[in-house]
Amino acid sequence: MKTLVENRKAHYEYAIDDRLTAGIVLSGPEVKSLKSGQGSLSGAYIIIRGSEAFLTNTHISPYKFAGGMSNYNPERERKLLLNKRELDTLIGKEKGTVIIPLAITETDNGLVKVVVGIGHGKKKYDKRESIKKRETDRKIRRFL
Repeated sequence: MKTLVENRKAHYEYAIDDRLTAGIVLSGPEVKSLKSGQGSLSGAYIIIRGSEAFLTNTHISPYKFAGGMSNYNPERERKLLLNKRELDTLIGKEKGTVIIPLAITETDNGLVKVVVGIGHGKKKYDKRESIKKRETDRKIRRFL
């Protein structure tokens, strides 16, 4: 799978416990825009309304070669395509659990999927640990 858009801050802000892949409902120009790298997942999250999951606060820029998109909203909610079992796992999580998109990927046959992470927020000392680990890894790579 090819990664189109990645949420770079997700692993810094949250401790991810579980992952699952979901389809997403997009229009044609939105797919073209994502495949050309014109999307952002910073600040994006997933809400569950009724028995459906929606991707919220994701910015997908309008495709520049698509005509007739005068009333296009780049940050609209987009429905996620999950089966009943996957929705039950999302709904059944305890309080304090966050559901965030980690990446938008393209499958080998051209479908666009969202990699969803289920986890909890990191405390300040956890973030310091990840910074310290990243710095030591850098020093080791430089030395080698």
